[in-house]
Amino acid sequence: MSKKNNKKFVSEITSMDEDFAQWYTDIVKKAELVDYSSVKGCMIIRPYGYALWENIQKYLDGKFKETGHENVYMPMFVPESLLQKEKDHVEGFAPEVAWVTKGGDNELTERLAVRPTSETLFCDHYSKIIESHKDLPKLYNQWCSVVRWEKTTRPFLRTTEFLWQEGHTAHATAEEAQAETIKMLNVYAEMMENFLAIPVVKGQKTEKEKFAGAEATYTIESLMHDGKALQSGTSHNFGDGFAKSFGIQYSDKNSQKQYVHQTSWGVTTRLIGAIIMVHGDDSGLVLPPRVAPTQVIIVPIAQHKEGVLEKAEELRERISKVARVKADTSDKMPGWKFNEWEMKGVPVRVEIGPKDIENNVAVLVRRDTREKEVVSLDNLETRITELLNEIHDNLYAKALQNREEKTFVAKTMEELKEIADTKPGFIKAMWCGDLACEEAIKEKAGLTSRCMPFEQEEITDTCVCCGKKAKSMVYWGKAY
Repeated sequence: MSKKNNKKFVSEITSMDEDFAQWYTDIVKKAELVDYSSVKGCMIIRPYGYALWENIQKYLDGKFKETGHENVYMPMFVPESLLQKEKDHVEGFAPEVAWVTKGGDNELTERLAVRPTSETLFCDHYSKIIESHKDLPKLYNQWCSVVRWEKTTRPFLRTTEFLWQEGHTAHATAEEAQAETIKMLNVYAEMMENFLAIPVVKGQKTEKEKFAGAEATYTIESLMHDGKALQSGTSHNFGDGFAKSFGIQYSDKNSQKQYVHQTSWGVTTRLIGAIIMVHGDDSGLVLPPRVAPTQVIIVPIAQHKEGVLEKAEELRERISKVARVKADTSDKMPGWKFNEWEMKGVPVRVEIGPKDIENNVAVLVRRDTREKEVVSLDNLETRITELLNEIHDNLYAKALQNREEKTFVAKTMEELKEIADTKPGFIKAMWCGDLACEEAIKEKAGLTSRCMPFEQEEITDTCVCCGKKAKSMVYWGKAY
C-alpha cells in the first residue's frame, strides 16, 4: 500500500529527517502513549505507555530482588531542614524544588519540598535504624514519582513529575559501596541491551557532571537516531559524606563507631523516550519484543467469512502460551489495522484468511524489516518464538551500527568544533581533567562531557582543548 493511501487509515507522522522533534511528538500522541495534562509540564501516561513502564519495572524489580534488594516507600514530602543537611546536595537541586507552604488554610511552620529525590529521607531513616555492623548492608529500593520544576519539557524525556526507581544502600566499607555502585550500573546496562535492545557506553561522569553530593557518578549513555545522547541511568557512590551529615554510624566488630558508606542509583520513564528515539521509524513505534505490551497481533482477513474469526481466536489461544498476543476483530478494514498496529510498533503481525486456513498456514510480518513469511500452522509457536528473538537481535544490531556510524574522533579543537557543527553523534577526544577545558568545550563547541568510558583509548597524549598532558578519553556530545 502506498504511503499516500496510508493517510486515510492513520494520521500522518512527520518524517524524522524533516523534523525529529515533531516526529517524536507525533508518535507519543498518535501511538497513544501520553496525553498532555492541564498541569503545565506534566503528562498523562496512557495505558499503552504505562504498559511499557510496567514491563521495564517488572524486569528491573526482578533483577533488584535477585541481587538482595527490598522495596520500601518514603513520604513524598521532605522538610526543608532535612533537605538543608547536605550542602552540595541541596545546592544541586534548589532551582528545581517545588515547595508546599500551606496545609489547607494554615501556613506551615516549615516549608515542605515535594521530593526531587529521596536521599535525605533515606539518610534520616538509616540514622535511626542502623546501629551495628549486623544491620548492614541495607539494600533498599523505592518505586515512586518525583517532581523537578523544569523550564522546558517533553513527554518522557523531561517532565515536571516523572516516574522512576531510586535505590539507596548503606554498607560497612568503601569497597562494598563501590562494588554495589558498579554492580547496579551493570544491571542497568544489561537491561538496556538485553531487554530494550539499546547499546550503551558505560563510564564515569566528570566532577562537573556528577550527582550533587556524590563522591563519584557512573552512567550508561545511549545514542538516539538523531545523534543526540541520552543519559539512560546513573549509579552514585556517596562515600561517607551523607553519613557524616546525618550521623549514620554503626558499631563495628571491635565496638568502634564507624560511618556507613552509601550508594544511590536510578532510572526513569525517559527510557520510554529512548525506545522511541532509538528504534522508531516514519511509520511510528518499533518496539523491542521483550518490552512490547503486545508482541503479536493477529489480523483476520475476510473475517466475515465462515470460520475465520474462530480460527483467529484459536491461534490467539495457542500463541498466548509463548507470547503476549491480541486478535484485532474490529470491523475496520485490514489495511487500516495493518497501519494502526505498525504505528503502535507491535513486533509480529499474523495474517490469517480463508485461503490460509485451507492451506494450514499463516502469514507472519515483522515490524522491524516488514519481511513476510508463510508459516505452517503446525510450526507457528516455534517460529514466533524464534522470530521475536531475531527481531530483538536485529534491532540491537541496527542501533549499534547507528552508534558506530555516528561516533567520531577529534584530535584538535578545530576538529572537535567542525564535527560538532556538521555531524551529530558521540565525539571521542582526550581531556586533561581541568574544569576550565570542559567549560571551554561546552562554550566553543556546544558539547557536554557524556562520560569517561571504562574502556579507555589513547587517541593522542594531549588534551583536545589546551594541549597539556591528557588524563582520560571522554565521550562528548549534545544531549537530551
